[in-house]
Amino acid sequence: MTTDLSFDGDWRATVTGDPLRIIPRFTGGSVRLMDYADVNERERFLLASFGSQEWLWDAPDVIRFDKTDRVLVGAEFHWPEESASAKEVARLPLTPEVRPGGIRADEARDFRHERCTVLCRAPGDAMLTCLRDLGVMDEPLEARVGIAPDVALLVQRGAVVGWSLTDPARYLTTAYADPDPNPPSPATRRLLTECLDLVTTPVVDDLVDGEPAAVARLRAADETLRAQREDRHRADALLELIATYVEDYGS
Repeated sequence: MTTDLSFDGDWRATVTGDPLRIIPRFTGGSVRLMDYADVNERERFLLASFGSQEWLWDAPDVIRFDKTDRVLVGAEFHWPEESASAKEVARLPLTPEVRPGGIRADEARDFRHERCTVLCRAPGDAMLTCLRDLGVMDEPLEARVGIAPDVALLVQRGAVVGWSLTDPARYLTTAYADPDPNPPSPATRRLLTECLDLVTTPVVDDLVDGEPAAVARLRAADETLRAQREDRHRADALLELIATYVEDYGS
């Protein structure tokens, strides 16, 4: 597996042997690998680290390293609303296998790593893969670096060109809460797929246009999630995922 990685802005890091042990938090809009419990702890975390981070209206992916030993200490990856078609997803490289590894920055300076633009959804949403662009599918991947449980960076020609989350339903949670350690229910898995359908293309475009069928699906998902008794924590996370759409387009 490649040992040298490049990020946006000609910024570089080296793969190490120790991945993060942080459990991913899938909050709907992003996958977070950070152990803070509130806004104040987040600010302290950012002050104690360096790397890529959000600034005002600029929202790249967040990748943070310890100021002392320059090892990866946290990340937050945003997923895009643009979904690849089934035909395009079929072109997604499935190899090589994920190999666990941490990352150490070559130098201690801030950089900016642009978020991905294309979401690829495996059948049943067993995996979400986000790519820099569709051109990534034109060449094989060089490596998949497993930087945390079920989270991997995708590498092509030494450059980080995307990331993936395996079994996203397991890691559904709200804001600063840890995911439920129990497995997700079958109903939650089905509703995750329905909610992702609603907030990504092409269905989200129908919602914006006020298409009755799409609006009806949105209302039905909202009602079903509110009535769900089992797996309540994850149901609340899915409600948060579609809440803005319900407010803006549900009527």
